[in-house]
Amino acid sequence: MTVIRRNPNSPFFPDWLDDFFTGEINPLAKSRVLTVPPVNVFESETAYKIEFATPGLKKEEISINLENDVLVISADVKEPDISDKGKYTKREFNYFNFSRSFTLPEIADKEKIDAKSENGVLIITIAKKQEIINKPKQIAIK
Repeated sequence: MTVIRRNPNSPFFPDWLDDFFTGEINPLAKSRVLTVPPVNVFESETAYKIEFATPGLKKEEISINLENDVLVISADVKEPDISDKGKYTKREFNYFNFSRSFTLPEIADKEKIDAKSENGVLIITIAKKQEIINKPKQIAIK
């Protein structure tokens, strides 16, 4: 099978075919794809840092909860009301909800968790317990 490239100005392949395969007409293509923001997890000697890519999200739309030893980050993004002044000819903005959970290790200090949002990145810092960090390790002689 070969790939045929379509010329957008060709009378043989009208633009409505693009609309069918990209979701404007095809109801199956319009279904929402489940997505979660990409995440980076960084560990230093004194803390863990979780970075979420959350461009366009307001801090009011993001929720961070600690349930037992599980840190749950979620967002409930509302689709804005459509204005009656006009109509969309194409609409590609994606509004979605997500929830992501992380089990915290025993060394994590659950009382020292901070979160901030900078330039579309949610940064959660979880300190490590000092008594465990500075605890000397006994090495047995064989």
